Amino acid sequence: MTWTYGGGARVYDALSGERLVYRRGRIAGIDLLELREGDTVLDVGCGTGLNFPMLADAVGPTGRVIGLDRSFAMLHMAERRITSNHWSNVTTVHADATDFSPPDVGVGHVDAVIATYSLSVIREWPTAWECMTAILRPGGRAGIVDMQLPTGRAALLAPLARLACAIGGSDIHAHPWTALRASGHQYSEVTLRGGHIVAAAATFPNWRSSRDV
Repeated sequence: MTWTYGGGARVYDALSGERLVYRRGRIAGIDLLELREGDTVLDVGCGTGLNFPMLADAVGPTGRVIGLDRSFAMLHMAERRITSNHWSNVTTVHADATDFSPPDVGVGHVDAVIATYSLSVIREWPTAWECMTAILRPGGRAGIVDMQLPTGRAALLAPLARLACAIGGSDIHAHPWTALRASGHQYSEVTLRGGHIVAAAATFPNWRSSRDV
């Protein structure tokens, strides 16, 4: 784990390029989830809670947002965000994205699950993906937002993209959204910032994880 997710949690938002580059991916990914009022959504690798405002707005006061992260420092910042916004339906869970189950999160199953810029940081991201789908109810929707090398004319910016991902500890070649494309239904994908950001979502009408077998 890089410094960014431990001692650097306090400056993560300022140094991550969120406003200039990556916020658009979050917006697109959450939009693709098609959340409804009253839904329960799990944010895997929630970090400092940058998704929380949009997720809380989408599910409304009768819904629930649960943020999961393994970094106590990140969760501390996320909880400060919750307190400052007076959200009563947003909570956090300390857990490893590669090893959690519904009891760890405190729910049976969730209506939606999303991971934004977090799976590419996890070496065993397919295992995290298994955990994500295991907690998703049948008919629920899963979303992934992550990074790849820029394409087309934007390919000139590939060195900057590599540097940004290296600083953040991300594997720019992980392409975790391919798991969605391979196993989901009603798959939707949006590319942004010269192809550097990919936001994708899919529905799992009859999903049964290997963890349930």
